[in-house]
Amino acid sequence: MKYIKALIILLLPVMATAQERWQQRVEYKMEIDMNAEANQFTGVQKLKYFNNSPDTLSRVYFHLYYNAFQPGSMMDVRSRTLPDPDRRVGDRIYKLKDDEIGYQKIQSLKQDGKKLSYTIDGTIMIVDLKKPILPNSTTEFDMSFEAQVPLQVRRTGRDNSEGIRLSMAQWYPKMAEYDRSGWHTHPYIAREFYAPWGDFDVKISIDSAYTVAATGLLQNADQIGKGYSDAKSSAKKLTYHFKAENVHDFVWAADQDYAHDIVKMRDGLEFHYFYQKDTLVETWKEMQTYIQKALPFIEKNFGAYAYPTYSVIQGGDGGMEYPMATLITGHRKLGSLVGVTVHEMMHSWYQMMLATNESYYAWMDEGFTTYASNLTEDYLFNPQYPAMNPHAANMKGYQRLVEAGKEEPMTTHSDYFSTNWAYGTAAYSKGAITLRQLEYIVGVDNLKAGLLSYYNQWRFKHPDMLDFQKVIERQSGIELDWYFDFWVNTTKTIDYGISQVYAKGAKTFVQLERVGEMPMPVDVRVTMKDGKEKWYHISLGLMRGSKPIAKDAKQLTNWPWVYPYYSFELDVPLSDIASIAIDPEEFTADMDRENNVYPMQSSSLELKGVIQE
Repeated sequence: MKYIKALIILLLPVMATAQERWQQRVEYKMEIDMNAEANQFTGVQKLKYFNNSPDTLSRVYFHLYYNAFQPGSMMDVRSRTLPDPDRRVGDRIYKLKDDEIGYQKIQSLKQDGKKLSYTIDGTIMIVDLKKPILPNSTTEFDMSFEAQVPLQVRRTGRDNSEGIRLSMAQWYPKMAEYDRSGWHTHPYIAREFYAPWGDFDVKISIDSAYTVAATGLLQNADQIGKGYSDAKSSAKKLTYHFKAENVHDFVWAADQDYAHDIVKMRDGLEFHYFYQKDTLVETWKEMQTYIQKALPFIEKNFGAYAYPTYSVIQGGDGGMEYPMATLITGHRKLGSLVGVTVHEMMHSWYQMMLATNESYYAWMDEGFTTYASNLTEDYLFNPQYPAMNPHAANMKGYQRLVEAGKEEPMTTHSDYFSTNWAYGTAAYSKGAITLRQLEYIVGVDNLKAGLLSYYNQWRFKHPDMLDFQKVIERQSGIELDWYFDFWVNTTKTIDYGISQVYAKGAKTFVQLERVGEMPMPVDVRVTMKDGKEKWYHISLGLMRGSKPIAKDAKQLTNWPWVYPYYSFELDVPLSDIASIAIDPEEFTADMDRENNVYPMQSSSLELKGVIQE
């Protein structure tokens, strides 16, 4: 396809600058025959697998996600034993009847024409190969399977709360990822996904009363009907043929009442919107104008969208991202509808085109997406754009978790968090704060440029935390290992305070205290009674550098991180000072802002050793 050739040409200059890393590749060809009335389908899958690794593979693994939707499955038991189960699941899987469960049954499996045996362990199919796959070689798997679509429970399924018939995510036997860490065969218990990139050629046959929306480009729109939403055919079934290049998943949805709008966003890019035509037209059309405004802002700040199409599809049970498409619930007020669409669309950058391993780095997808969504929504909705801190809600959410004593390190595997609260806060809120605090450490402009460099260097390469860290270090000239060591690997918190302020002749003595265990650089703003401001910046020695500061700001000596106190003098009398504040623009997740300010904001609290005049 032309768009992938253009993409490869675009990527060539940046590919050389990123660390070379082998990746497996897949090419799927599937033909699906859907019996919508019975909620079942049969499928034939031809999978070409490229072993680009230096290893010989004697075994491969497939994910069978639908098997999670059965009473007694790991996802069911996990949901029923968590102290705070997802309300969309709860004990619903346990109560499913035989005709409501999900399953994927393999009818036959061959490798290069020879029959293979396999075993199934819940959502994982283990296949021992008769013919090992040698390094830098390919093999082909032929599979036939049948499946039943579960009653809508989580992301995928049928008959969701808004009446959408089929939300088809995680619906096909999917090859597991193999990378430099080995195979990734975690069972599906409702968390994240990780898979090799490849091409999908998918034909879906379904009752002609249905409109189908999916990942990729429709190849036979003329056969289906204009816009493929007003098909005029007496045939009992129609076959929708989609192709998608360089994606790591494929989603589709089908309903009898879809309206279908097509909006040209720019040359080479169309957005498609699928929603219930009788109830949602006004809100969904208004939402489309906001997305038209959002896309140029997103591409300017986070990089160009690499695919030729994107579909916003009513379905699922909230909002869930997929390549070139998202499933979202549609009965929302305008602000919520725009917000969920922006958030899921931003996943196209951090999970669909960069695609870190979400099992280990959910915060690099959900958190970075949340950060970018916050900035985009601030641009769209805030009359006083930009806001001082568009991430304030994330900081409050993080602080509530810490205060409750429930925080777990961000290095925790997504499935292994003890509560959904801890997982959600680590992935979304603390992930977004990761970037907000980097603005403080390396400077806003350096982070902005670094995010673009990260995207351009690492898209389609499955980067990890160290890859991102190196990009920001190169951009800023600042060492950041200490930051990720503390912030990601531990649950140590940030808290800086003003511990002493007093007059010293015609000067003012200020003593700061590191109350929390995590060190950070410190910005101090001194506001004079005449309204003028003086800024002071204190770097950490661990940084081996400092962010750019304003010409009229003053760079003070470094603060060795083990020292609990830091003192400096101001060349102004205390009587001329109206206030002193640490991090007044709220870049950091400081756990106690009461002690950040002199004089204290609350009369019920007193700063230790502060002499207020």
